[in-house]
Amino acid sequence: MAQTNVNIRMDETLKRQFDHLCSELGLNMSAAINIFAKTMVRQQKIPFEISLDIPNAETLAAIDDVNHGRNLSKTFHSIAELMEDLNA
Repeated sequence: MAQTNVNIRMDETLKRQFDHLCSELGLNMSAAINIFAKTMVRQQKIPFEISLDIPNAETLAAIDDVNHGRNLSKTFHSIAELMEDLNA
């Protein structure tokens, strides 16, 4: 099968992290990208979920509580202090 080059732009830090992970997995970046492309073609979709990280209502309420100092738990200075309170 004939080979061709594909050029992509990527953040330098991400490239180093990706290269390191590929090496840990026994791959090079080219092989990893080829696996991704072949999987997309075979499945006719991106092979993982892509979504926005939008907190649900419960999480938004908890964030609001923290931001306004409401419903916060008691603080402890040691595990022993925590255990004493739990066992009380």
